[in-house]
Order: sequence, then C-alpha cells, then structure tokens
Amino acid sequence: MSLGFNHRHLYYFWVVAQEGSMTRAAQRLDMAVQTVSAQVRELERDLGCQLLRPAGRGLALTDAGVVALQQAEQIFQLSQALPEQVLATVQAPLVRLAVGIADGLPKLEVQRLLQPVLAVAHLRLVCDDGEMADLLADLVLHKLDVVLTDHPAPPNLQLKVHSYSLGTSDIGWYGAPHWWALAHADFPASLDQVPVLLPTTHSVVRGQLDRWLQQQGLRPRIVGEIEDSALLETFGSTGLGIFPAALAAQEALFKRSQVQLIGACAGVQEHYYAISTERKVMHPLVQQMLGQA
Repeated sequence: MSLGFNHRHLYYFWVVAQEGSMTRAAQRLDMAVQTVSAQVRELERDLGCQLLRPAGRGLALTDAGVVALQQAEQIFQLSQALPEQVLATVQAPLVRLAVGIADGLPKLEVQRLLQPVLAVAHLRLVCDDGEMADLLADLVLHKLDVVLTDHPAPPNLQLKVHSYSLGTSDIGWYGAPHWWALAHADFPASLDQVPVLLPTTHSVVRGQLDRWLQQQGLRPRIVGEIEDSALLETFGSTGLGIFPAALAAQEALFKRSQVQLIGACAGVQEHYYAISTERKVMHPLVQQMLGQA
C-alpha cells in the first residue's frame, strides 16, 4: 500500500521546521541547501499543500505545516524509541498471558485467582472482559490463553475446551460502618431494616441469594441491582446499601473500602473456573494457576 509520500522527505521537513531555517537544517543534515529544499518541495507536492512560508529571514509553518509537524513529531519520537524497546525485549523476553474474564465473575476475585502468576518475572498480563460466548470463541481461536468465569463452559462438541475448578468461596453481607452498626446485632432478621444491593440475574450467585432470602423469610428493600461487582462494592462503600461479596475478600474489602462483614450467608457460594482449550501443551502459567488453585 502506498503512503502517498516519502518518509525521508518528511524527516527533512521535520528538521527544517525545528531549525526554522533551510540553511541551519542543511548544516544539521550535512547536505546542500538546494537538496534539502528540493526534498521539502517534493513532500509538499506529494501532500498537495504548502507546509512552509517565508517569515523574515527564516521560515514559518502554514496551518497545514503545523499539522504535518505534529504528526512528524509522533512518528520520529516512536522511531527513536524503537531500537531501545527492541533491545529491551531481546534482553528480557516477556512472558505473555492473555486472560478472558467473564462478565459474571466478581472482579473482586480476579486478582486473587491470578495471584499464583502475578510475581512471574517479565510477565505481560493482557485482560479482556466480556460475554462468555465471545470469550470462548477467542479462546478457541487462541487469542486468549485462559478464561476465568463463575460457571463451567456449556457442553458443546464443537468447542474443544475444558473447565477446571479453581475453588469456591462462601458469601457474606457487607456494609459501610453506619449500616454495619444497624444490621450486625440482629442479623439476618435485620436485613429487612436496611437497604440492600444485589448483583443482577446475570450473576450465577444471584439465584442462590434470592433463595437464601426466601428461606430466611426476608423481603428486604432492594435499592439497586448492579452487574459489575467492583461497582457494587463502590456503591456499598458509599452507604447506598449493604451488599454480598466473598468471605475470602473480607480483609481486602475492609482495607480498600472500609466496609465490614455483617454476617455470613450460609449455604451460598461463588464457584470459580478456569477454561482452556484442550491443547497437548498447556500454557505454563495456566498450569501454574491450576496447580496452586
């Protein structure tokens, strides 16, 4: 594909624009003034517009020249950084792990699930979240190395993938200090007296929570249904309502958002899975995650 102009001509223009003079640019390039001038004119012909105009004893940029200079700055800054970045890659090879994160998986747990590999030297972690179907398609096409989710892959003979359990975590109710003081003493009956935030039905754990509330004879005032668990935590920490999250995240939640555990939600659990393709040779970091699950 033709770019419509010569990069060497662009480089000469870049130097002239920096120096503000054809003569000084020629001295810097160790070339004849006529040669530099001809190269810049050639660039102007290729682009179809004037880039420089006389200004006193020097040259000034036209409006088109200002735009051309801005683009040239980016191009040649990247060019100057290229050798250093390539050399750094050769000297310290990156270990790339591409992870898909299903929408339903609580983001609070993602870091914990990835913890076994986060300390690997020269790790380049690429995370992509989205719908399960889209992530599985990318997994099969080897765009992803593993998918983390809260439920196993659906049976599908065309998708040669395997689901591995990464464990479970019991669920508890958390709240900002004000709600904790009101709800902790008479838990779980107190849930009828405080506002409640829930994950949407998109989450596997939502059905378990609904059944648990029904079994307890509770009909709480639901003030929000939020799909993203990180957003659920954010709203909960500001006092909008109490919310469910993994008991395993209790310490992290307190440190991060100052929310406290009100009580455990007995019998309700989140399940975590890693899904990978059935390769003969599995990605070593995926193997490490499974080995330490």
